[in-house]
Amino acid sequence: MGSPIGLHRVVAPTGVLPQAAWRLDPRPAIEPDEVRISLERLNLDAASFRQLREANGGDGAAVRTEVVRIIAERGKLHNPVTGSGGMLLGTVAEVGPGSPLGLRPGDRVATLVSLTLTPLAVTDQLAGWDGSSEQAPAAGHAILFARSAAAVLPDDLDPALALAVLDVCGAPALTARVVPPGAAVAVLGAAGKSGALSLAAARRAGAGRTVGVVRDAAERDRLAAAGLADAVLVADARNPVQVGEAVTGALGGAGAAVTVVCVDVPGAEHGAILATAAGGTVVFFSMATSFTAAALGAEGLAADLTMLIGNGYLPGHAELALELVRTDPAVRHLLAARLRAD
Repeated sequence: MGSPIGLHRVVAPTGVLPQAAWRLDPRPAIEPDEVRISLERLNLDAASFRQLREANGGDGAAVRTEVVRIIAERGKLHNPVTGSGGMLLGTVAEVGPGSPLGLRPGDRVATLVSLTLTPLAVTDQLAGWDGSSEQAPAAGHAILFARSAAAVLPDDLDPALALAVLDVCGAPALTARVVPPGAAVAVLGAAGKSGALSLAAARRAGAGRTVGVVRDAAERDRLAAAGLADAVLVADARNPVQVGEAVTGALGGAGAAVTVVCVDVPGAEHGAILATAAGGTVVFFSMATSFTAAALGAEGLAADLTMLIGNGYLPGHAELALELVRTDPAVRHLLAARLRAD
């Protein structure tokens, strides 16, 4: 049996977990408790994709080349700048007799663990991807450990939509857990995948008033048309005073009881703090979050807050997110439109 947490796949440095490793061993031969997946599609996380696009001047071919290089060099998709990766869609090719994941050969699955800790190899140089969207068709394989997680894709949803939802399914699950009935909830980055799902989860949890903060008029119009938020505001998430004043203004001078940060750029920590009422909760569900900026910013503002880092996993998170898409037409329409635009 291999290590259930993947230590046997760590090439360098020794003594660290696969997520912290610089390089993993992506050999296709599996240990008795591993699963090998034949790749169909990679889904880059929003923060990583934005960084790659900006670093390469929007040149899709250069983005593709950089992603292929990272995978070849590291044996996983682990952006060295953002520290993030994404997840994948594929078909189970082989299951070790000791695997506890309950998967079978032929299952079409989305992984629910980050590509930063998933041994990965591509064999087609991502030739079917133009580098202009977060989802990249791919050929190759990936390895899941005994303590990995994956969801069998539902038959009733488009695979691209299901993959997009499962990529961020931890956000609505954690939002639903922390929102008290009747509470005011603000979501930064509310027109994105995790933001829209978090708004829907907050509403289902009984939020009293919801505020969506978006980056421009086009996102404002899309989110307002969907009807997911009671108020939709345009503000730069990196401008703390602007964000704080916009949210508190929409809530009659009070801050939100819960603020969920779903933006894909750094610098949103202080705005989220200013937007949140004393005794409230901020959920940072963005790979661009700086723990230092959040912790020291709250201290410097004498802000009595609970700050949570969404780790992407809660029991039942995949089922909850998929059910929101199935039962909330506004969420489904908004996410499908985003995928078409990409």
